[in-house]
Amino acid sequence: MASTLTIPRRLPLLLVADNVLLPGSSMRIPVRNRRNMNMVKSRLLGRSTLSSTVIGVIPKEPGEDESEDLTGIHPIGTAAVVVQVTGTNWPKPAYTLLVTGLCRFKVADLLQESPYPVATVTQLDKLPGEESDQSLKSDEELGVLAENFREQAAKLVEMLDISIPVVAKLKRMLENLPSEHLPDLCAAIVKASFTEKVQVLDALDLTERFRKTLPLLMRQIEGLKLLQKARKENVEIVSRRETGRPINMKRVFRKLSNKDLEEEVDEEQDDNLDLEQKLKAAQLPEHAHKHAMKDLKRLKQMSSHMPEHAMLRNYLELMAELPWSKSSKDTLDIIQARKDLDEDHYGLDKLKKRVIEYLAVRQLKNTLKGPILCFVGPPGVGKTSVGKSIARTLGREFHRIALGGCCDQSDIRGHRRTYIGALPGRIVQGLKIVGVNNPVFLLDEVDKLGKSFHGDPAAALLEVLDPEQNNSFTDHYLNTPFDLSQVMFIATANNMATIPAALLDRMEMIYIPGYTQEEKVHIASRYLMPKQLREHGLTEEQLQIPDDTIKCIVARYTREAGVRTLERRIAAVSRAVAVKVAESRTKHDPEKPVTQSSPEKKTLVEDTSHNTHNVSELAHPPEMPIVIDEAALEDILGPPQFDSETSERLGQPGVAMGLAWTTVGGEIMFVEATRMEGEGKLILTGQLGDVMKESANLALNWVRSNAQRLGIGSTSHMLDGTDIHIHFPAGAVGKDGPSAGVTIVTVLVSLFTQRCVRSDTAMTGEVTLRGLVLPVGGIKEKVLAAHRAGIRRILLPKRNAKDLNEIPNNVKNDISFILVGRLEDVLKAAFDGGFPSLVDNVSTPSKL
Repeated sequence: MASTLTIPRRLPLLLVADNVLLPGSSMRIPVRNRRNMNMVKSRLLGRSTLSSTVIGVIPKEPGEDESEDLTGIHPIGTAAVVVQVTGTNWPKPAYTLLVTGLCRFKVADLLQESPYPVATVTQLDKLPGEESDQSLKSDEELGVLAENFREQAAKLVEMLDISIPVVAKLKRMLENLPSEHLPDLCAAIVKASFTEKVQVLDALDLTERFRKTLPLLMRQIEGLKLLQKARKENVEIVSRRETGRPINMKRVFRKLSNKDLEEEVDEEQDDNLDLEQKLKAAQLPEHAHKHAMKDLKRLKQMSSHMPEHAMLRNYLELMAELPWSKSSKDTLDIIQARKDLDEDHYGLDKLKKRVIEYLAVRQLKNTLKGPILCFVGPPGVGKTSVGKSIARTLGREFHRIALGGCCDQSDIRGHRRTYIGALPGRIVQGLKIVGVNNPVFLLDEVDKLGKSFHGDPAAALLEVLDPEQNNSFTDHYLNTPFDLSQVMFIATANNMATIPAALLDRMEMIYIPGYTQEEKVHIASRYLMPKQLREHGLTEEQLQIPDDTIKCIVARYTREAGVRTLERRIAAVSRAVAVKVAESRTKHDPEKPVTQSSPEKKTLVEDTSHNTHNVSELAHPPEMPIVIDEAALEDILGPPQFDSETSERLGQPGVAMGLAWTTVGGEIMFVEATRMEGEGKLILTGQLGDVMKESANLALNWVRSNAQRLGIGSTSHMLDGTDIHIHFPAGAVGKDGPSAGVTIVTVLVSLFTQRCVRSDTAMTGEVTLRGLVLPVGGIKEKVLAAHRAGIRRILLPKRNAKDLNEIPNNVKNDISFILVGRLEDVLKAAFDGGFPSLVDNVSTPSKL
């Protein structure tokens, strides 16, 4: 009895690009376009079983646009059962369908196009499992054709590896498969183009289907034969390579008479020829060219399937891309360079002077080697941005290399090519990126280099940063010298103490101290305010911060050497005003979206006669511009964080103010001392280093040895039954350095004499047992810190008089400097009325 199995009359259509599903075969179809996604969500997802779900799979021409009219879809398709749906809904829907083809159908009428196509279809052939077609028995020609086809299919399977489970299953399937289903299955497993598979799908007559598929089957068999020959020949190639004889790859593949393999060899030879042309165009030096040609010869004789082939090609491509002889032309205009530096940065006169000197010498002698400059200063003073400005002024390419936390010498010198995943160092990578051999390299945070068992990166920088040696810098990956003498290296650091002495010797140190209050006001007005207005979508017609308010921010809300905290405070003010501007727009026009301000919409009201506001109390739309005064500033930023405490702290004996240098700038430092009953011990607190502890002991011994001159009493009875406790406040912060000797002496004298130190005086300097005051470093940073704190009188060692030339004139006018050479001078200047009993030791000049 004949079977009556049929497919549904109406089918949802799945449009598949670049592939064809044939009856009897299975295929995974990724769901990408909108219509297919809608069909999957509506018809397939959420069903407990998919075995009864039949869809129509229609082939679509490659490159067809999704929005194209569906009236031109292919008329013949394959009815398929959905076996499996896999995929995810996050972060975006993506599904894959596993379908198995059942039979051909013809689209009779397209019922709908959106959200997914549905059509009425007409079944064209039988489903699998139905009775075999009797036409094979009645048609003798078709029977012979089918028998020949089955023989060729069996030959194809025999040429495959039978140990693979899929191949074994395919062999069993071909043995039991009816002949009328053979063309579709074979066309699905052989390699064929989209057009060839569509022709098999459109072949409704069985004889025509056999004739369309048989050439594809024969072509696949011939391809497998040639592949087997190539494998045998490959064994011969390997054996000949082991004997050391040269191999002519062209001759080998010509013997195979395989056009595809010859084309592959020709393509590889073309790539090698292009690489050779790139190496010639790179104009390598003689030593590098000889090295590259040797490796290129090895590459040409090497099989592309060897692992070393890709590594060697990457190496030669790097050699071709490096700027061996390509350089940019310097823009040597001294006057314009001075203007550019002044426009980009306020102050920094010493640094600008050094850059102008370099440009002038470069203009007179074009062969000047690149200098190694190192900008040393606290954070936020513009060290990194100055490097960018120098590159722009010179007209050179700029590349920044962050060295903070770098603890492997391979980051600088690269890895040797014997390691898997080897890469060149950061210097060579930077040269490849910029594409010229005379860029400006900024080695940022050179004092933050680490050290591990992988090597010391600071030691690897010794050759890079030596003007006499870096003309032959050798990267481990490159393995050939590269000239770095034309590169201008700029390093930045916060602290010189952590830089190795050998590396420090190779660099020219340029100190960038902190900014004065006046400089910060200029920087805020000229650079920071316009930047924050742009970033917050505001204009000057909406927000204005007068200079007096900026001075208040600098003095009462920041106490730093740089301007980063100042910029954050200005950003906080800008955010608060942006909120009020956005709220006022919404109230004025609720349906209007809040966008960035534009010149056409500068103000909300016309009257700006009285427009200073406390931002938190703006109940009504604010008048424009909003001018920030001290009241609004306190409302936005809160109570002032820094107030003058010198008069309060220095209003009692046993307290003095010193000056200290840190990596983030200068700071004022209070020193306190007290007496109590005890056993004559000296107690030190405040997390002090060894140098500070030694200074405290030295100061106490000097005071004891000069007790009678100071009017304290007998030296032998000073510490009887008494302990001395010296404390450096802010105990959580580590303190060390030779700058607190004079301050500790002054504190002890104040304690023993019960006299108060002048509240407007700060001091710095180290002492000796003989009472000499020794010079110290960081004078400018210390003076600026005292100026920020409101100090108007500073005691400095005489030998530091030369450092006063670096102090800005406006700071000099506000501060009185007293130069001292001995501790007697310090005590006379630190106390009102001085110490008349102290007589300086006058040395008698030699008469020899």
